[in-house]
Amino acid sequence: MSRKRVAIIVASAIVLVWIGGGLALHFGQIRHDHLGYDIDAHFPRGKPFKPGEIFASTLAVIMGHELHTGFGWRPNDFFLWGPKVAADNNADRQIGIIMAIRETTRVFKDHLTKVSSNEYDPNLVAADLDFHYDPQRWIFPSSESKYEDGIRRLRLYVAGLRANPESSAELNQRSVELVRLFQTWTDLLGDAHARLYRDTRSDGSPIRWWDCDHLFYRSQGYAYVIYHMMKAVRREYAVQIKADPVLGKLLDEATVALGKAAVLTPVVVLNGSPAGIFANHRRNLDAYITEARQKMYSIREELERSPL
Repeated sequence: MSRKRVAIIVASAIVLVWIGGGLALHFGQIRHDHLGYDIDAHFPRGKPFKPGEIFASTLAVIMGHELHTGFGWRPNDFFLWGPKVAADNNADRQIGIIMAIRETTRVFKDHLTKVSSNEYDPNLVAADLDFHYDPQRWIFPSSESKYEDGIRRLRLYVAGLRANPESSAELNQRSVELVRLFQTWTDLLGDAHARLYRDTRSDGSPIRWWDCDHLFYRSQGYAYVIYHMMKAVRREYAVQIKADPVLGKLLDEATVALGKAAVLTPVVVLNGSPAGIFANHRRNLDAYITEARQKMYSIREELERSPL
């Protein structure tokens, strides 16, 4: 067999392995993007629960899913096989996820479970600190170990709600505090919109096609967390929402848009021009992000009118 023929066979094999590996990662990502957590199955409608249980449990499940499914926590993988070398889409997505988890936990601690001079819940304080740990740290301690402790603290918080006497601070279910949560989420989605819509970097240099997947998947991480937490909010504030049909409709519409954003997974993130024949997946994702963000502005206005 000639050298030329051997070279062609080797090159063809490399290309096939590369394509096959890329498709395997793509379909694996699609599967990973579905959390598979049914709030109604864990907290059946009509069965009483402690305010804060659903919210904290959903946060814990989201974070646990990232640590224990697929390839686990990707942003801190060792450099020889880390996200800079191999597939980086889920690593970028997980950076967005941990940022949204942090902000949501912070509001949960600062506002949803605390009023005026009340003390902070100690388990939520600890969880908040854990989730603010460097996502790229792989040792002394690793990101995974800190985030595992954050999950443990959320579960201890839930256990404290169920204890007799109760030892955790209940979610207060007041509209004025819920406004803070939606303000935080609209800020996150505003950051996502800026990443998805802009054509240049802050220094004026153009955004290249190879940068688009980083912007796409980090923004999707925000949407993914907020989507699942919106469903938790729907249950935690069910009484208030039932009394305000407009609020319920807005919440449902925002949740639908975020749900579509959370699972949008193109084979390749393209950066086509507005009038071109190729898709611009950043702009496609931004359409859902912007729709949800606009609905959240209306949700905030509706909550501010609420007497609760």
